[in-house]
Amino acid sequence: MSLYSLLPIAFVLIQLLFIGRAILRPQREPASRVAWIVVIALLPIVGVLAYILLGETSIGRRRVARLNQAKSALQSSETTPWPQQIPERFSQLFQFGQSVNGFPPVAGNTGQLLPADGMIAAMVADMDAATEHIHLIFYIWLTDHSGLQIVEALKRAAARGVACRAMADGLGSRSMIASKHWKAMQDAGVQVAVALPIGNPLLRPFSGRIDLRNHRKIVVIDRHITYCGSQNCADAEFLVKAKFAPWVDAVMRFTGPIAQQNHFLFKSDWMAQTGDDLTEYLQPIANTHIGQGVVAQVIGTGPTQPYTAMPEMFTTLMYAARRELVITTPYFVPDEAMQAALCATARRGVSTTVIFPQRNDSWIVEAASHSYYEELLAAGVQIYEFVGGVLHTKSLTLDGEMTLIGSANLDRRSFELNFENNILFFDAALTAEMRQRQSEYLTQSELVTVDMVAQWTIRRRLWNNTIAMLGPLL
Repeated sequence: MSLYSLLPIAFVLIQLLFIGRAILRPQREPASRVAWIVVIALLPIVGVLAYILLGETSIGRRRVARLNQAKSALQSSETTPWPQQIPERFSQLFQFGQSVNGFPPVAGNTGQLLPADGMIAAMVADMDAATEHIHLIFYIWLTDHSGLQIVEALKRAAARGVACRAMADGLGSRSMIASKHWKAMQDAGVQVAVALPIGNPLLRPFSGRIDLRNHRKIVVIDRHITYCGSQNCADAEFLVKAKFAPWVDAVMRFTGPIAQQNHFLFKSDWMAQTGDDLTEYLQPIANTHIGQGVVAQVIGTGPTQPYTAMPEMFTTLMYAARRELVITTPYFVPDEAMQAALCATARRGVSTTVIFPQRNDSWIVEAASHSYYEELLAAGVQIYEFVGGVLHTKSLTLDGEMTLIGSANLDRRSFELNFENNILFFDAALTAEMRQRQSEYLTQSELVTVDMVAQWTIRRRLWNNTIAMLGPLL
């Protein structure tokens, strides 16, 4: 038998190998397994290559080992008692949140929803007042006005002896990393690191999937100040995608013990990427306001966590709603359980509102999200589309008492591919601020009706549903 005649047999064996891998891969939805089997079987060459590039959520064994080592080094054996002011009906929400990272809800925090354009100014002021450290991660860090303000604030802090560590995602912040400003920060004494560097694109699949990204936006200053929200380190004009501007975000500034939980996420990411030992920052700042203030909890997810963690957090909150649920997200590609939970919430008589941007910077997500409109509307969910730019805020308010805010979207990329950070908190006053911001979004939005969706052409429905079918592959 000639070598040429053996090639088809060899390739069939390769196909079977990858089909078997798709079937045996842990933590994968059945729909995803079926989709990959079909793609590999019907498109042999393309399917195998696609699986190599996109089929598995791996950041590489060495990175996973370093991340686990960092978490073990940082993990405290101390237990924190739960705040007594948590109502019983909300305790299970925090219980689920604690199952993700082990972080308990903590009281003694203060929170402030910053003005829409106020994050950079507030952050620079805190950085200029820092005495111990400034630690930050951004998915996108641009060399625009906002981005350079943070660069200069870091350089000033480093010059007066503050320990400054700045991390940026290798893909989202590639322009900053390649710029003279990155080197200038290093020369000024700022320690910098690249999260999930791209490296050689041809070799990258062998060390981890290239589109797994660190989507977190974390700032921790002097162990007791932290920021959490949707804004990247960039102007609202967002020059890399200026035609969709402005980008509308929401960011909260917290002080108190919740900063230590965000700090844990930063330290684990930094130690996993650089190998540096940050255990010197393990000593927490004493909480002098136990039983007072905002009760909050950090939810950190990513490819090294169970892929169900973030969607289950969202669905748990949806099922807990009794009177009102309001959600804002720019990217909506839910799994079946989340879509069912959202519909069931409305059918239970809960006032259920979702706000999406009318124009999305991702045509794939825009088409996929539209495929879910008909079912949502039939269930009684109110859908609004924001017309004043890209509504980039990721927020959920529950019965006017609880809020979830952070970096995670309601899409499969946030669920399975990105490292994300959110804060869940219980506080009626601070939730009222977030709810008021959501109301402001509604005044700039248009209501989507059943009649509007019914008028979509067959061609448009076919397109939306076809794109949505690819969700399990992404």
